[in-house]
Amino acid sequence: MNGPLSTKPDFLTESDKRAAFRAAFHAARPPMAMLGPDGRVLAANPALGRLLGADPDGLAGMPADHFPALALALDALHAPTPQPPSAPASPPPPSGGSPATGPRRAAPQPDTRSAGPVRRLKHADGHSVWAEISLTTLTSSGVRLLTLTDVGERRDLQARLRHLQEHDPVTRLPNRTLFFERLAAALTESATGRIGLCYLDLDGFKAVNDTLGHRLGDRLLRAVGTRLARSGDGSHLVARLGGDEFALLVESSSGTEELTRLAAAVLDELQRPFDINGHRLAVSASIGVVERECAGTTVTGLMQAADTTLYWAKADGRARWTLFDPERNAHRMTRQSLSATLRPAVERGEFLLEYQPIVSLADNTLRGAEALVRWQHPQYGRLGPDRFIGLAEETGAIVPLGRWALAEACRQASHWRRLYPDPPLYVSVNVAVRQVWDSDLVADVARVLDQTGLPSGLLQLELTESAVMGSAGRPLQALQELSDMGVRIAIDDFGTGYSNLAYLSRLPVRGLKLDGTFVRGFRTARHLNPADETIVTALVQLAHSLGLTVTAECVEGAAQAERLKRIGCDTGQGWHYSRPMPPEVMLQLIARTLRRR
Repeated sequence: MNGPLSTKPDFLTESDKRAAFRAAFHAARPPMAMLGPDGRVLAANPALGRLLGADPDGLAGMPADHFPALALALDALHAPTPQPPSAPASPPPPSGGSPATGPRRAAPQPDTRSAGPVRRLKHADGHSVWAEISLTTLTSSGVRLLTLTDVGERRDLQARLRHLQEHDPVTRLPNRTLFFERLAAALTESATGRIGLCYLDLDGFKAVNDTLGHRLGDRLLRAVGTRLARSGDGSHLVARLGGDEFALLVESSSGTEELTRLAAAVLDELQRPFDINGHRLAVSASIGVVERECAGTTVTGLMQAADTTLYWAKADGRARWTLFDPERNAHRMTRQSLSATLRPAVERGEFLLEYQPIVSLADNTLRGAEALVRWQHPQYGRLGPDRFIGLAEETGAIVPLGRWALAEACRQASHWRRLYPDPPLYVSVNVAVRQVWDSDLVADVARVLDQTGLPSGLLQLELTESAVMGSAGRPLQALQELSDMGVRIAIDDFGTGYSNLAYLSRLPVRGLKLDGTFVRGFRTARHLNPADETIVTALVQLAHSLGLTVTAECVEGAAQAERLKRIGCDTGQGWHYSRPMPPEVMLQLIARTLRRR
């Protein structure tokens, strides 16, 4: 007993070992079964019987796939059993040698698989049991140990956590995560091959939050979610995407009519007031409706269309639904494209000027020309100012564009003057109010006049009536400095804005351009509008009393020109005289006019 303790239980017989294994197998807490090479159950422990609600002894001798409880695990049970790696072939022991002393083959090593798949099994009483399945090879003859681990509680916990991750805590509705999962799945699994979406937000919800608090706002959102869920036939998915935005997804749409009916039902549901904590609240919703084939549709594309259509619904007056319109969307996309490329287009020289003659109504002599900007777009062709001037003002591109137009018009007018100095013709250039605010217009004009050599009296700057009438501070000072330089200041589209002639006396304005809507009112004697003629007559008389000249726009016929002459307008401009023309054609017109003098 003085030597080291032996760790090999030599005192155990093979019978003792087998008895100990059987005892451990039956006492083990994990459900287990031993399977023979043919897949039959050699033995099952009580834990497996309890898991399946069966007598473990009754399982012995039966094929594992015979039992419904294990049928769902066939893929794991019938998976090929990896064979233990074979040892390299060894030469036979030397003649007369003892196997104990000669080289030995490596004993087969048990193959233990890692945890296998999770499968749903059936208990004898009918309820489901979720278990993780693993197989372990015990002997080289193919006996395997089947082990089942009950993972039901773990799966329940995971399901609860997943539910929390995929649902909005305020409304209990699916959140963005779950919505986009369902949306992506619907695009590939729709039973009808079509999909529909109502994307909405609440009108005026922010006011509720700001005045009554977020807690009451949350309760209102919960009530709204409840009404949305019961709108229509209830077959749609309702999700809260965040804030006061909700989405109703029809995963197998039958067509546009189904979606518009659903949108109308939503509006009806929300029309009734909500009673929240003693507060009677009224809310409405703006809804963007999109319905289309799944083929060729992406999650991103569908949501962009829905967001655009929701914007349209709000822009159209709120408390309504609007259906996606491909043509309207194409116009919006074109608008965005033009907006993004305006500034680079100025630098690339894609703009040009055309000129429309301004003619004296008294003797039909040419007095000047208005410079009109055009965009020679590489994709959309020639665009008129109505397509891009508003965008240029919004983006600030009007400043470099206006600066270019001013320089080009003055250069061209100076060229005409050098060729035909008498009578001197002026050029009229439109100026946006943002050019006055965002740039040094006075310095720009002075520099251009100096570079081109054009006399200041041959340049007329046109500003809209609303811009001039609201002038104060810096804009008014700039207009006064330009007038002091000798530049003519004219009000364009006069008669559509303030029409405050008394205020005109305090502005450095030299001329008025009557809006074409007045002139169109008396194109012919047959269509004469006495009210228009009365208004134009009064405006001309008042303007003359203030020392201002008057130009009539949109003169389209001889009868109009004659009537405007009789009223007392100084000059006219319109298709009756000429459409806008390139500078070289304008030069030819100047030459012909002078030859007739």
